[in-house]
Amino acid sequence: MWVYTGSKRPPFAATPGPGQESVWDYPRPPKLVADTRLVVVRSGDIIIADTVEANRVLETAGPPTFYIPPNAVRAQLLRPCPGTSLCEWKGTAEYWSLKVTPPFQPAIGWSYPTAQVPYAQISGYFSFYPGRVECFVDDECVRPQPGFFYGGWVTDEIVGPWKGEPGTERW
Repeated sequence: MWVYTGSKRPPFAATPGPGQESVWDYPRPPKLVADTRLVVVRSGDIIIADTVEANRVLETAGPPTFYIPPNAVRAQLLRPCPGTSLCEWKGTAEYWSLKVTPPFQPAIGWSYPTAQVPYAQISGYFSFYPGRVECFVDDECVRPQPGFFYGGWVTDEIVGPWKGEPGTERW
């Protein structure tokens, strides 16, 4: 059973410095937070999304995921991927790939067409995998959260360790 809920950092967690956040201080269930920094997603020279109206989902032990409003995403560049997944908090996710890539390429992002309460605000918003497309927050190039499935956005403002790193399989 998961025992970490953001109320107390485990002894192995890094201590955040000035201007940093610990992923171990994020709550469980996750918290939805508006973010007004410039968020840009691109593939090479192709801008897929850009906004100053993103939302971050903050969940214990994971880097934040950034959700971008549909009016800031060039959806004409995307095509649905087969399959869905279920998040206990947000509901059923659908996956997206770039139209310019060959069929059957891994998804570059996902969305929740109808996110569950209290996450309904991100219904129809898109999030992207920083390891599969280039993602930026205020000109900082985002690093991907380790692990094929995870989509967390690793920036200099967060400290871990986080899920997906070697040795975290049993979290």
